[in-house]
Amino acid sequence: MDLGVCDAIQRNAPAGKPAAMNAPHRPNVAGISSMVPSPSQTSAPLPPLPPDPPPGALIQDRLAGWVSDLTTLHELTERLARTGSVDGALEELLNAGAALAGARRGLVVLEPPRDPALDGSLPPGTSRTLTRGLGLSRADLGHIETVPREATAYGAMLDRGRTTRTVPEPVAHPDLLSEDLHPRQREVARRLGYAASYTAPLAGEESGTLGAAVWLYDEPAEPVERQVHLIGLYMRYATGHLARLLELERARATVAAVADGLLPGRLPRVPGVSLAVRHRTGEQGGGDWYDALPLPDGALGLAVGSVGGSGPSALAAMGRLRASLRAYAVMEGEDPVAVLSDLELLLRLTEPARTATALFAHAEPAARRIVLASAGHTPPLVVGDRRAEFVETSLSAPLGMLACWEAPSVELSPAPGETVLLYTDGLLRRTGEPMDRAFARLHAAAAGAPRPVRDDPSALVDHVMDALLPEGGGGTGGAQEAVLLAARFD
Repeated sequence: MDLGVCDAIQRNAPAGKPAAMNAPHRPNVAGISSMVPSPSQTSAPLPPLPPDPPPGALIQDRLAGWVSDLTTLHELTERLARTGSVDGALEELLNAGAALAGARRGLVVLEPPRDPALDGSLPPGTSRTLTRGLGLSRADLGHIETVPREATAYGAMLDRGRTTRTVPEPVAHPDLLSEDLHPRQREVARRLGYAASYTAPLAGEESGTLGAAVWLYDEPAEPVERQVHLIGLYMRYATGHLARLLELERARATVAAVADGLLPGRLPRVPGVSLAVRHRTGEQGGGDWYDALPLPDGALGLAVGSVGGSGPSALAAMGRLRASLRAYAVMEGEDPVAVLSDLELLLRLTEPARTATALFAHAEPAARRIVLASAGHTPPLVVGDRRAEFVETSLSAPLGMLACWEAPSVELSPAPGETVLLYTDGLLRRTGEPMDRAFARLHAAAAGAPRPVRDDPSALVDHVMDALLPEGGGGTGGAQEAVLLAARFD
């Protein structure tokens, strides 16, 4: 359109309207009129996008996570490896597994396969099922054990492992209360306040299925893939460690059974004297022994001794030495020096590389008279209402150390109601303290016994053993055997 046409249009426009309103309108765009003036201010610009991560950053993050996981796993397995007993290993396993699974409660059921070739020679209960809990009281464990075995994940896992002889897979129950459970299991879960569980096997191709561990969650939950992987690695290591500990305990039980078979099955009853004894085996077995033998004319032979070394060879030597001493005691028991001299000659001729300590006492209860001789052995302790003192025996070498052993005998007369304590040095060494302090502890324990305890030799040996070796342990000398023999004279 040329300028002449535009001027004509303006001249012909209706009066009263501005020329702008009479101008032709441009079409609207997206519903917004092109005649609307633009705002004077524009909107703020969008923030810039984050830069792309450099190549390899994701790999570095993954490597850092793997290193952290491996470090954690190494620390936990190191702590488990330092445990030396089955109970200690189970406790450590529960704590480590709870940390890996993110749970605060759990239990482990240890049910190793039985070995018919060995079970007949072991004491009852050696292969019993062990159940240990974390954050669960005995009553709580009792409630859990009321659930039928086949209804529990660990029970089904153990049975399946026994039947198929394969390594079972872990079982997760992310929300127990919403699943189809055995009524008793649902009731126990509600009573104890757990809503989810994760069960992992203690199993390996060589060891078989030894048991299972269960961790309990207060709320519905489930371990993530990373946690499942770490728990699996840890449980595989724990299975091997527990298998070794179980084998070691089985071997110790066998050694203890053999040692008990080599010692007197019961103490004799001799008028005028009451006897009691306590014997604790060491971790590797040993050669500590005792004997009480009725002799002619109402006499009584009392003996304690210790063979050097440990293990099966020391047990065998102990059995031979004790049998020989019994024979010498019957022939010439009234002369303890002669008994030990014959024993020393036998040991030197038959086992020249072995040494032993021994103490033999010939007691006449009716006369309350004791004659004893010691070959490098610890001195007896006499305990009564008016005294608690060690018997002064002459210093002598152990059997097998000199070309010819000889030492004078010692005679003592216990008063009515007094008790003579004979013991091996393992009782002192097992405390883990220096010998002088161990002797002092023994003296204090015997002297501090109440009157009713001193009047009962069985109660007295229990009192002394508990004072020196609480809960069956004792310092760093747990590998030592310990014998305590008490003879109370009427």
